[in-house]
Amino acid sequence: MPVTRLICYDDHRSFTEEVKNRFSDTSQYEVMSYHTRQDFINNYRKEAEGKACKIAIIGVPDAREQFESIDDLTMEVKRINMKTGLILIVPPDKMDELKKVIKFNIDSYIPKNVNMVLRLHNAVKKIISEQSIYEFRSRRNISVWFLSGFLLIAIITLIIAFIRLPGYF
Repeated sequence: MPVTRLICYDDHRSFTEEVKNRFSDTSQYEVMSYHTRQDFINNYRKEAEGKACKIAIIGVPDAREQFESIDDLTMEVKRINMKTGLILIVPPDKMDELKKVIKFNIDSYIPKNVNMVLRLHNAVKKIISEQSIYEFRSRRNISVWFLSGFLLIAIITLIIAFIRLPGYF
């Protein structure tokens, strides 16, 4: 199983250390933290390729004026890679205002409080499970198509054999 990449944008350095401590198992998780928007986007573009599960964790500032820039950032992350999971860490009193501003579908809104890291861990596990299920379904669909094709060829071969060699049936 590939490593899950947690790509954090934390301009105030408020939650990154807690995330690194919670996801310290390097065989399963790789936590990368960026404190400027430009570094986050540039390095995210580099990370966009590959089969690893990617989850962008974005810390939302308290200022209402910066909500539009967070909306632009989430749209840019999804434009780079649609399979990326998006988690926003939001001040609890600004949650409803932010949901009105964000035009894109966010996987999880997590309030900044004492239980933030535990909720973040649960949201990450949920996104990993959803992506695993999606991958399983796509593999299953390919297998079903191959099986259907093989059965169709076998039926056509039997019909042709029945027409040309009726004595064997």
